[in-house]
Amino acid sequence: MYKIMLIEDDEKIRSIVADTLKKWQYDVVEVTQFDNILSEFEKTAPHLVLLDINLPVFDGFYWCQQIRNVSKVPILFLSSRNQNMDVIMAINMGGDDFIQKPFDLGILVAKISALLRRKYTYQEDANVRFIHRGLKLNVTNSTIEYEGQMTELSRNEFILLQLMMRNIGKIVSREDMMQALWNEDQFVDDNTLTVNVNRLRRKIATFGLEDFIVTRKGMGYLIE
Repeated sequence: MYKIMLIEDDEKIRSIVADTLKKWQYDVVEVTQFDNILSEFEKTAPHLVLLDINLPVFDGFYWCQQIRNVSKVPILFLSSRNQNMDVIMAINMGGDDFIQKPFDLGILVAKISALLRRKYTYQEDANVRFIHRGLKLNVTNSTIEYEGQMTELSRNEFILLQLMMRNIGKIVSREDMMQALWNEDQFVDDNTLTVNVNRLRRKIATFGLEDFIVTRKGMGYLIE
């Protein structure tokens, strides 16, 4: 489970954002004391930081610089400011993205998912291959191989198969799969997920591996 550090001094906004992220199975750490955020960051060790600009004591730009001195963790700025210079400042200070208040919670979750995916899912060695039951998933070119045969995967098929092959023998929930597929430009619903899983299954089945992906009704999918 990814841990998100939420640095927002507006209690109402903080509560709404935290509740939303928890529904998406994120571990949320809410900062309520703003005088020593760096110490709180080092103690929390989050995977991603949501950082407001207007904060008591020091602003978000200051704390972004302090965090950047010790970590490359993704930082997503939240702000009611709408000037281009604010966005430029946020990025120049080390922020990875910027979302303006009031924002759609779905877009916020999508941006978080995209940042986490880029930081933690795709940082693979150029020669990494996932291998199970003779099926190879090639990270470098998004293909699968089996006994000399090769098939290309779409972006979504690759993400789903990599997620399941990282969790051999464990059920991956449909919610986790939809979250992995979701990005800033594409909303992924339950039907979209089903279509992508079925396409992936058909490609793997051409190798004679009919039961490679197993469905656990009401729970998700796994590779045994």
